Amino acid sequence: MGFGFNLFFLCLIFILIPLTGILLVSWLYTSKPVYGKILGAVWFGIIFLVFIASIANWLFSKTELDRNDYTGTYIIHRDYFEGHQADWQYNHFRFQITNQDSIFFYITEKDRILKTYKGTVTTSNPEHHRSDRLIINMEQPTHHILASNPTTYRSNWSFYLVFNSQEYYNLFFKKGEWKPIDQ
Repeated sequence: MGFGFNLFFLCLIFILIPLTGILLVSWLYTSKPVYGKILGAVWFGIIFLVFIASIANWLFSKTELDRNDYTGTYIIHRDYFEGHQADWQYNHFRFQITNQDSIFFYITEKDRILKTYKGTVTTSNPEHHRSDRLIINMEQPTHHILASNPTTYRSNWSFYLVFNSQEYYNLFFKKGEWKPIDQ
């Protein structure tokens, strides 16, 4: 368990339970409603804080991926590195991962597909990761971009894949549909 859980548990044992006991006994013994109101306010505050912490954790935690999340069409992530090189890559490379565990990597000239490289995909989930990792098995010979598995970078609501190429260094792909761009 984490530090936050341990701190909450210690506060519960050494502060909240004794405080609750004192307020409950005082309320029952004196019949003054102020003790009941304080008791209710303390526990309402605790429940409210736990609720807010849960919502914040959900909002700010990274996306956890499984095999189905990788299915889709990928294009060059032009927002990551803008400019002529990103536009050129956008018009020349894209790929698709299907529900049948196939990958089709396309060499293109804008909207025209010049060559297709085929392969299969699987995922692995090592013990120290919460998210599945993409593993690509391409038919040989393959394109240099697909020589190694991509690195997955996750954010709060999305993810992108980075392929290491011996010619282009890193290529950043995100899910999306290819659309013509003005150059």
